Parts: sequence; structure tokens; C-alpha cells
Amino acid sequence: MTEPTPSGTDAPAAPPAPPVARAVFGAGLADAERYVARLATDGVTRGLIGPREVPRLWERHVLNSAAVAEAVPRGARVVDVGSGAGLPGIPLALARPDLRLTLVEPMARRVEFLEEVVAELGAPWRVVRGRAEERPVRAAVGAVDVVTARAVAALPRLVAWCRGLLRPGAQLVALVGARAVEELPAMVPELEAAGMRDVHVRAVGAELGEAATTVVVMTRGAR
Repeated sequence: MTEPTPSGTDAPAAPPAPPVARAVFGAGLADAERYVARLATDGVTRGLIGPREVPRLWERHVLNSAAVAEAVPRGARVVDVGSGAGLPGIPLALARPDLRLTLVEPMARRVEFLEEVVAELGAPWRVVRGRAEERPVRAAVGAVDVVTARAVAALPRLVAWCRGLLRPGAQLVALVGARAVEELPAMVPELEAAGMRDVHVRAVGAELGEAATTVVVMTRGAR
């Protein structure tokens, strides 16, 4: 069965939460389910999520994003760059309510979606429209402990965009694919020349099965 979307077309129903989601989100599971329902409906009709992604929203997108929590220090001020539909920022913040989250996204239709999700969940997160490299965005975001990103750009370009957000000691945590992991050793000199230190790969979410992922973590060096 499918449910009609607000536009009147048919879209797959939101998949049910897998058992492991309760351990990941705890008291925030109901909000995670509401978010998945939004992705499965508005996210599809607005072109933020492909219809074929709906059956695997939990494993491929939401739990996969929440796995990043392992790499983020407690109480961190997190900015999710190029947030799109809110990945990985929203699942990360739902799994870790101790974090202070800002979602940065340049496209108006995505910003509108993010603002609606934040309002529906009654969350304290901020949404800032713009690009990480823009001065007004940096001013609006303020001090940052961790920058997250998922499939935004190649790592050297991502670092160039985010450099203004990263104070000395702040970390960049990027979800990457297998190809980026393979290419990382060749990128390290360029990343270090851009001021990044302790560049390394970290596997996260091993207990999540197919939702486990890999991140590249690096720290902004002293100026």
C-alpha cells in the first residue's frame, strides 16, 4: 500500500523503525520516526530524497548518519555543512541531544524543508541559509567545535570551504565512501598544507550492521 502525498501523487509509505533504532535514539525515537516520515513524503515530492531510497531510509540515511555520534565530543557545538535534507545533522542531534546543532544549506527549498522539520519537532536547532565559505554565514554560525558533512565535496575542497568555521582545535568529521578512503593518503599533504592535522579514517556504528559507516576526521591546527 502507498499513501497519497500532499501533491496527490503516490509515494512509498515510510518504513518502520528497525529494532536497533530504539537503542540509538532512545527517548528521541518518536521524533526520528516523524523525521523519517517527512523524508518519505515531503522529502520525495520536493526532490530531496529519491523515491527508491524510501525503503532504506533508516539504514542508508538516518542510522548511517547517527553513527557519526561516536566521533563527536560531548556537548559540542556542531555545524552541518551542505545539510540538504538534514543529513547527517538531524539524526546526529536526535541521537545526541547534548549537542548544539546548526544546519547550513544554500538552497531555498531545502532550507524551507529544514525549517519545517525543526518546527515540527520543536527542536532547538538553528537553520542558516548560505554557504560555509561566506562571511555572513560564518558570523551567523559563530564558534564551532565540530563541522559535519555528508557527500558535499572532495575533502580538499570541503576543507577550503569550511576553513573559516574551523577555529584551532575544531574538528571536521566527513562521511565518505570507499573511493575517498582509498584516495585519502594522497590527499593528506594537501589537507595538512591547508592547516589540518591528525587526518585519519574512523569506522563508526559497527553495532548497526549495514548502517555502519566510515568517517574521515581531522583537526584544525594552530594558526
